[in-house]
Amino acid sequence: MTKRIERTNTLAFKRYIEHSEQSTYIEVPFQMPERVEEIHVSYQVESHGDEAKAVIDLGIRDAERVRGWSGGARQEFSIGLNQATPGYLPGRLAPGDWAILHNAYKVPAQGCTVTIEIEFTYKISRWLKGDLHTHSVHSDSTYTLEENAAMMESLGCDFIAMTDHNTNSQNLAYPRGTSVLMIPGTEFTTNYGHSNFLGVTNPMDDFRVSGISDVHEKFRVARERGAKIVLNHTHCDNCPWEWDFDVDYDWVEIWNGPWREHNRRALSWWQEQLVTGRRLVAVGGSDVHRPDSYVKHAMPCVWVWTDEKTVEGVLNGIAEGHVVITYSPDGPFATLQCGEYGIGDEVPYGHADHEVVVQLDDLIPGDRIRLYSERGLEEETSVDSEGGVTLMVNAMHRRFLRAEIWRNLDLAYGLSMAALTNPIYFASKEDTRSSNHEGYSMFQSV
Repeated sequence: MTKRIERTNTLAFKRYIEHSEQSTYIEVPFQMPERVEEIHVSYQVESHGDEAKAVIDLGIRDAERVRGWSGGARQEFSIGLNQATPGYLPGRLAPGDWAILHNAYKVPAQGCTVTIEIEFTYKISRWLKGDLHTHSVHSDSTYTLEENAAMMESLGCDFIAMTDHNTNSQNLAYPRGTSVLMIPGTEFTTNYGHSNFLGVTNPMDDFRVSGISDVHEKFRVARERGAKIVLNHTHCDNCPWEWDFDVDYDWVEIWNGPWREHNRRALSWWQEQLVTGRRLVAVGGSDVHRPDSYVKHAMPCVWVWTDEKTVEGVLNGIAEGHVVITYSPDGPFATLQCGEYGIGDEVPYGHADHEVVVQLDDLIPGDRIRLYSERGLEEETSVDSEGGVTLMVNAMHRRFLRAEIWRNLDLAYGLSMAALTNPIYFASKEDTRSSNHEGYSMFQSV
């Protein structure tokens, strides 16, 4: 399984600066290529002659504005989609005319030579992992935002949504000094059910509702502002979704915290939705509030296949159904592949074959692999060794196929869900729907 692939190339420039250019600003132009996720710039200055060393300041501009300036304080910097070296602005790296900026502050009589290296890291599809349902001191959790981010970083996770109850103040205070992507979130919390609004800082102005018509209105406003809507722990014992399911939501949280009976009920309900032909994306979340022996960050962990580590990239990947859920950030893991099509994709009718490669990794003896279609449980296999297993499954005349891994976990006192995939779908002859998903390979290599 490809978890992270980086593809880079480097440009090098030399610029001789004459003494007469002292106290002027100099541009070294370059072309920003397509699909760049991050650039790293470094430079060195070589003085000529025996006089004092040259002092050449550093910065950069894009086609519209100066994107950063560090003067003589730094020899290198990086700019990414979400993060950048202090003094530089993160954000989209638009292709086109860019330039390295220099201030020739002090130039010896015999001049100097500046050597610049620019390394480009390109977007490439890979699995990103994180937690879509957490809480902080901005509502009823004991964790600060910084503690949540540090915990996720220590687990090797890529993203977190801090979905505090009926407030958005956490979205305005996200810590910046972390490699973890912060997805804005709010848990819309009512007396008859909870839902997460993801992707926007301020999805609603007032959380109070007195009936289903108010719920529809809150959903409408959140949707209008760009939020993705998740129905949370729909079948839990304490706060299930008791409103009408006929609301405008995107995804359903079928795995909330440790695997328990209410998750099993949500799983069965989701399977019923899939059997009816509905393509409903399943997600999970830890719902962590405080230190606990059972409820922990990124347990479960949501994996998303995407080509960029941005809020939009992660949410788009989920919307396309490219989602696997594991009981922890360490797996185990499962993927489904039919030719160029994978999890969340629709295999076109008339595809050469319906042979699906089911790849399962990080297994241990005693694990059980279960494959489901609209016909129910299609196959169950026990694992007798550690490592990976590859199954070849003929999905002819099936509408979808999905995989589960079950494991005996100490915390669960018995057999528990360890991983599950969203389905890969198969178009029927009668199916006139067109797929919006491009094919992709989960076994991509460079």
